[in-house]
Amino acid sequence: MFTKSLLVAVLAAVSSVNAHGHVARVIANGVTYPGAVPGNVSPQSVGWSANNLDNGFVEPNSAGSPDIACHKSARAASSFVRVSAGQSVTLQWNTWPDSHKGPVIDYLAPFNTNAGSLSFAKIAQRGLVSGSNPGRWAADELVSNGNSWTVTIPSSTAPGQYVLRHEIIALHAAGNQNGAQFYPQCINVEVTSGGSTRPSGTPATSFYRSNDPGVLFNLYQSFSSYPIPGPSLFRA
Repeated sequence: MFTKSLLVAVLAAVSSVNAHGHVARVIANGVTYPGAVPGNVSPQSVGWSANNLDNGFVEPNSAGSPDIACHKSARAASSFVRVSAGQSVTLQWNTWPDSHKGPVIDYLAPFNTNAGSLSFAKIAQRGLVSGSNPGRWAADELVSNGNSWTVTIPSSTAPGQYVLRHEIIALHAAGNQNGAQFYPQCINVEVTSGGSTRPSGTPATSFYRSNDPGVLFNLYQSFSSYPIPGPSLFRA
C-alpha cells in the first residue's frame, strides 16, 4: 500500500532521473574555478572527481563507507581555491531539482588525498527554513539563488590546505528506511592568511547513521523543527 510520502518520493525520483547535480564551478575573490565533472579528472579542477556518473547519491546504508566523505570512489583534485580566512566561497551547482528538499551542510578538514582519512569540522549548516509538509528548506534557497550556495571560511582558520565538504541531503524519500540521499561534494581550498586553528575532528564515516532522526525523516507530515544530522557545529 502506497503512503503519501512514498508516492511523492516515487514521483520525485521519476521526474528527476539524472537531474541531480554537482558543483560545476567555485567562485572566491572574484575568481571562478572549475569544479569536478563526475568521472573525469582534470588538473585544473578544484573539485574532487567521483564515480557518480549519473549525478547520483550515497545511500544511508553506505554512510559508514569512505564514499560518504567525497562521494563514490572519490579522487582528490590537484588545484586549490585560494581564499583568506573569514572570506566566502560560492559553490555553483550545474542544476538541482526543486523536489529534492533538505539541509545544506558544510565541513572543513586538513587536506589529505585519501577521502577515508579526512577528519572534518562542521563549519555551517542550514535546514528547515519555514513551514512543514514539506516546508521551505535550505535546498530551496539554493535553487532560488540560481543553484548556488555561499559559505564563509571561519576567521580563526590557520593558513594551509584544506578540503571543503559541501553537502545537500535530499529528504523526499527519507520517510522510508535507506531513503535519504546524500550528495557530498569536496573542494580543495588553500587558506592564504588567517588565524591559528586547523578545524578538524570527525571522520565522515562517523557523521550519520541510517536511523538518525534527521536521516529517517518523513517530509510529508506536520512538524515544527528538523534535527540536522552530523556532529556539532564548530565554534571558531
